[in-house]
Amino acid sequence: MEEKILVVDDEREIADLVALYLQNENFDPVVFYSGTEALEFLRRQPVDLAILDVMLPGVSGFELCRAIREQYSYPVIMLTAKGEELDKINGLALGADDYVTKPFLPLELMARVKAQLRRYTRYSGKEAAKEQVLTFSGLTVDVKTRECTLNGKPLSLTPTEFSILRILCENQGRVVSSEELFHQVWGDEYYSKNNNTITVHIRHLREKLGDSFEHPHYIKTIWGVGYGMEP
Repeated sequence: MEEKILVVDDEREIADLVALYLQNENFDPVVFYSGTEALEFLRRQPVDLAILDVMLPGVSGFELCRAIREQYSYPVIMLTAKGEELDKINGLALGADDYVTKPFLPLELMARVKAQLRRYTRYSGKEAAKEQVLTFSGLTVDVKTRECTLNGKPLSLTPTEFSILRILCENQGRVVSSEELFHQVWGDEYYSKNNNTITVHIRHLREKLGDSFEHPHYIKTIWGVGYGMEP
């Protein structure tokens, strides 16, 4: 069954080009040129991944991402203008899993789509070989069901946040370098885009865990090295 990919961009040439490349990779693209129409569609039907332009008429890409995260956990990739670092940070904070800066190479976008879908499928339980439950100081991470609870209360995590937390829980007692964490989450495709992505996701995770940056109980920063969870 072909994965359904939502593409939302008011620049029709870009949206249609992305759709064409997705079709060539055997995906099923659904294209909208306005955020309002895309939002109406999202309320009726889920997809497997969404590609959202930040700047959209009516409903913005940020609003679409927020609406998706209220109901779904599938991957979201944001398209941002060149040099708009704040857009990237805002998108990641709202639950986006990745961003691509315009202008971009369609083949690079396809690689990121595939990487996100592989990771989401692998840790959604569809390809889990066996049930595995990780625990840490009141935190429970079920690798198979992708459910996470803190002191018995469910945590709503994006696919990327879940992957980062799972990796850190699996490596309790040791420091995971930023580069290692990046490659385990995103694969080998594009570490060169810098560590800011990891930093933003870690900050968002800490907020959801009620953790303190100055005196963290769960995720500790080891300056110049990476992150760790100490038993």
